[in-house]
Amino acid sequence: MPAASLLLKHLGLLTKLDRSLPILDLACGEGRNGLELARHGMPVVFADRSVSALKTVEQHLARDGLPGRTWQIDLEIEGVNPFSSDCYSAIIGFRYLHRPLFPALRNAIKTGGLIIYETFTLENQEFGRPNNPDFLLKPNELKTLFQDWEVIDYFEGILKNPDRALAQIVARKPGS
Repeated sequence: MPAASLLLKHLGLLTKLDRSLPILDLACGEGRNGLELARHGMPVVFADRSVSALKTVEQHLARDGLPGRTWQIDLEIEGVNPFSSDCYSAIIGFRYLHRPLFPALRNAIKTGGLIIYETFTLENQEFGRPNNPDFLLKPNELKTLFQDWEVIDYFEGILKNPDRALAQIVARKPGS
């Protein structure tokens, strides 16, 4: 399966980032998006709680000699900031929503770094799964979370083939 189109559309922005800091692929699963970045020479940290998914990522990294490492972590432990001592040039997140994590995500991106995030909205309930409101963004919720950042790209609506309701954002963390 190819990398997400939002990621490919903004690949040029990511390739210009400081490579001394990695990009975090949040809740990466088998890493298709982060692996695309690694193929372009960007160091990636693949974070997920699934040991088997991360083993698949490790096999790809080793086989293809790609820059990256895996990090087995449960991102949803209440009251814990998993990024308290980490700093990333960018964080990418696709099809994952855990609202309490957003303040930590915002802090973990270096000044001038990027967030590229895409997940389902409440409108997705008309198309099937996911349909639990706990895992669906409310109208303009993603945009509001990053309203004080430089928003480079934003979309919220219905995409076709297959039908799905998504919110997408690409934003740069402000500062000197």
